[in-house]
Amino acid sequence: MEQSTLFEIIVVFLIRALESEIYMIASVSITTRTLFSLCVVAVFGLIGCSAPNSADSNQTQVATASPEISNPVVPTSGTIQIDGSSTVFPISDAIAKEYRESEGESAVPIDVKFSGTTAGFRKFCAGETDISNASRPILKEEMAACSQKGVRYIELPVAFDALTIAVNSQNTWAQDITVAELQKVWEPAAQGKITNWKQIRASYPDRPLKLYGAGQDSGTFDYFNEVVNGDADASRTDYTASEDDSELVAGVSKDPNALGYFGFSYFEDTQDQLKALAVDYGKGQGAVAPSRAAVEKATYRPFARPLFIYINTAAVQQKPELQEFVLFYVRNAKRVSEVAQFIPLPDAGYRLSELHFYRGKVGTVFEGIPQPDVTIEELLRKQATF
Repeated sequence: MEQSTLFEIIVVFLIRALESEIYMIASVSITTRTLFSLCVVAVFGLIGCSAPNSADSNQTQVATASPEISNPVVPTSGTIQIDGSSTVFPISDAIAKEYRESEGESAVPIDVKFSGTTAGFRKFCAGETDISNASRPILKEEMAACSQKGVRYIELPVAFDALTIAVNSQNTWAQDITVAELQKVWEPAAQGKITNWKQIRASYPDRPLKLYGAGQDSGTFDYFNEVVNGDADASRTDYTASEDDSELVAGVSKDPNALGYFGFSYFEDTQDQLKALAVDYGKGQGAVAPSRAAVEKATYRPFARPLFIYINTAAVQQKPELQEFVLFYVRNAKRVSEVAQFIPLPDAGYRLSELHFYRGKVGTVFEGIPQPDVTIEELLRKQATF
């Protein structure tokens, strides 16, 4: 039997085992555990002696549209460079600190920054960073930019977030909001016109409306506007914008007339000064407040979203310490995500991520187009069929 055929059989077995939770740590039998270990060894051996499959991913398909680049751009610094989403930053930063502590004096320096998902992908696709944090999947234009520079990547989901619509704790009139009302407030046509709370809902008081939201280099900006306005780039611009969620939280917490949106963990850290609005998706289920349980049950829609890290595959090949760090990241992402007040994936999700990383699975399961309102179940299905 050819190596590639055997490889696919083994991978299919592992994925199906993952989907059905056959070898969950708490209840796995020694026979299944041993079989899993043998399969992983076989996969590693085949990876080491098989050539990459050029039809493996959407990114590969994009890459074939331009001349092959034999010398991909790789960050040359001895430091592991991480940039991108401010939403994902708390997870990556906490894991980097834990990794340095676990490795002691021998730990490689890790530089974790945040410039926003979009800005992060610009740096990543230019070969300036090893890992890009993202609060949305990579887009087609970013895939093309990576392809031009020969930057291939592995997409690893690390947690879920409940994008939160928040007001000041002194706001006594607003308890919930509909997606249609959010569109009325945030669509480009609202600029300079929707400036009062009473314009949102007749029962609200005649008070000035002060808006706080993500900056244009933020993945949160793209996600919010795709969901609310049907276009990731469509938004009014007369509001206080920032790629740093902490700045938005500070603005809303100081202004009784404020309305803003940002990641759930930033809201959780400042609950004494903020109030989260329940969101009515308009599908007959009523308004639902953001929470871990609502995300897990797929009832907090359409503002539940997966969070990612993207890994430069050439950097992994040239930096053994990067491979070690990514494995440490995936194996600790569930616990750290919970501590950082995100919604972790099921165990099967992290095992799939580790399997994809070991396999060197290049590309994205999201086809380079905005796909908002993805549930945990849908994400796992996409991962399992990748």
